[in-house]
Amino acid sequence: MRAVVARGGMVGVEVVDDPVPGPGQVLVAPLACGICGSDLHLVSSQAEMPDLVPPIVLGHEFVGRVLDNGPGGRGRFPVGSVVTSVPYLDTADGPQLIGLSPLASGGLAEQMVLQDRRLLPVPEAVVADHAALAEPLAVGAHAVAEAQMHTDDVALVIGCGPVGLAVIAALKAAGHGPVVAADFSPSRRRLAERIGADVVVDPGQDSPYRRWAELAGQELPSSPLLETDRRAQTVVFECVGLPGILAEVMNSVHAHTRIVVVGVCTEPDTITPVIANVKELSLRFVFAYRPDEFTRALEWIADGTVDVAPFVTAVRPLEDAARSFTDLRAPGDHCKILLKPGGEG
Repeated sequence: MRAVVARGGMVGVEVVDDPVPGPGQVLVAPLACGICGSDLHLVSSQAEMPDLVPPIVLGHEFVGRVLDNGPGGRGRFPVGSVVTSVPYLDTADGPQLIGLSPLASGGLAEQMVLQDRRLLPVPEAVVADHAALAEPLAVGAHAVAEAQMHTDDVALVIGCGPVGLAVIAALKAAGHGPVVAADFSPSRRRLAERIGADVVVDPGQDSPYRRWAELAGQELPSSPLLETDRRAQTVVFECVGLPGILAEVMNSVHAHTRIVVVGVCTEPDTITPVIANVKELSLRFVFAYRPDEFTRALEWIADGTVDVAPFVTAVRPLEDAARSFTDLRAPGDHCKILLKPGGEG
């Protein structure tokens, strides 16, 4: 079969062996699969450590059609069913992240293997491609859940790439607002508006912290000696993941703000803890999502609570994988690029 393989820091379509489902597994034909920032990080890591990171068939944001069941099993869904799943496959070496492990080939391929017990059916009314967005949307659902939002909280989302947009969508789906969003990219700011941000700020022209503070109301005293019985209403989601951003957020926010770090910074970074001490800031680092949050994200897509169509800025055939990875490395017009293993695009 044809598959998108990351090898030595390069991405290309190769012919690889067809996957074979084991007991309790199903063979699936991917209909669409998104490219994630994690894929970009993996390819960069391969380039830096080609001898340590083996070739991997990429793709963990997928939707597919059931082709067959593993030996000895009938499967919960008949052949032809459209399904998606959290990207984990049970192997002899334990659960493996699909599309991010050499032991679990991903959805950027003509065929893949999924765990039957983890499958979720995609309702007929849902555009199949849109179900591939359940995975990135679940990242936003998890970040919002971990923020422990209250009804009167005012959220600031720093960075409107796919992660920031997922957080905005999850905030609005859960009934929270107002939501302030900030990004230097005009196209990403437009997407933030379409997703539901109430106030969108260009940090090059205005301070997102000022606009956010105006909505959040008067800052509480930082010292507990002066504390009133009021609770801070300020929550920030850091969705950039670059060195220096977290320090900037800590310097700029109100006292007692809850900071949820969603962006994944893969380089060493420096913060000054005393700033967090004096302001009594709360830092919460989050990663991925829980299975029930993935299910909730798919439900939001199915019932129309979240319109994921704006996330998809390009749909391309598998052969365009290398070009798509190049496009996504430079922030520009693209949010989510879906590749179609079947060739449509």
